[in-house]
Amino acid sequence: MANTLVTTDFRFPGQTAVYHGKVRDVYTIDDDLMVMIATDRISAFDVILPEGIPYKGQVLNQIAATFLDATVDIVPNWKLATPDPMVTVGYKCEGFRVEMIIRGYLTGSAWREYEAGCRELCGVKLPDGMRENERFPEPIITPTTKADAGHDENISREEIISQGIVSAEDYEVMERYTRALFAKGTEMAAEKGLILVDTKYEFGKRDGKVILIDEIHTPDSSRYFYADGYEARFENGEPQKQLSKEFVRQWLIQHDFMGKAGQKVPEMTPDFIESVSSRYIELYEHITGKTFEKAPEAHLVERIERNVLDCLDQLKK
Repeated sequence: MANTLVTTDFRFPGQTAVYHGKVRDVYTIDDDLMVMIATDRISAFDVILPEGIPYKGQVLNQIAATFLDATVDIVPNWKLATPDPMVTVGYKCEGFRVEMIIRGYLTGSAWREYEAGCRELCGVKLPDGMRENERFPEPIITPTTKADAGHDENISREEIISQGIVSAEDYEVMERYTRALFAKGTEMAAEKGLILVDTKYEFGKRDGKVILIDEIHTPDSSRYFYADGYEARFENGEPQKQLSKEFVRQWLIQHDFMGKAGQKVPEMTPDFIESVSSRYIELYEHITGKTFEKAPEAHLVERIERNVLDCLDQLKK
């Protein structure tokens, strides 16, 4: 099996901070730039699973770069360069403590809550009589608080503003950007025979302006259905064929794990790990329309360090 990158410990020139997230490791340079490394870690139910997934970091980074470039005329973003298949370098922004989740269809956690009787999600009223995987009349925005550790929590627009987490003015901009990005992502997915079902965006602020940060439209942050056969499966009450991380969640649920206290992560066999890697690569090829070219995985750490150092040198010139 291919090598995976699950931990990093770089010391870049001018490095002023480092943050190790669930999947990404972010290095701050001179308090002005950020080096974001997409590792091969995988998380589900806000738990980092014990095994890395080959090429997952490359898939996430390259899909995100594709969409950041494709939407920069709609929403300003933090990206400056992608010096390595697993790395993006960009501007440091002051991140907002919320994630903007937008849903076009009733599925996943929203469906689980709906099925349990919930008819209001993050302050958004949901109509009675909806079925799993049904399209909403209009996409709904269901924000969550952004937790450093543990579970993110649902929160309403009104609570975000009243608690001073985000100003009303900035939230309005984030909401407008969220809808514009989702519309563009939906259009790009449709061109490739896919449905962008739901996704999340993160925003920050730089020089007084709201900026799109982090990744967008990757299988870690988004859910895609295959458009072909959607209607027939929906009418028949059958599961949708999808490209997302949901199949990992479902596998964990089947093995009695949902991130709750006392539950043990099931063994991730080599066959399962390989299947997850293949699904990530499959999504990359579908959503970008390009053949995935596996980057050399020998000497991963040395390759990343060399490419980042070259990039930082160029940016300082």
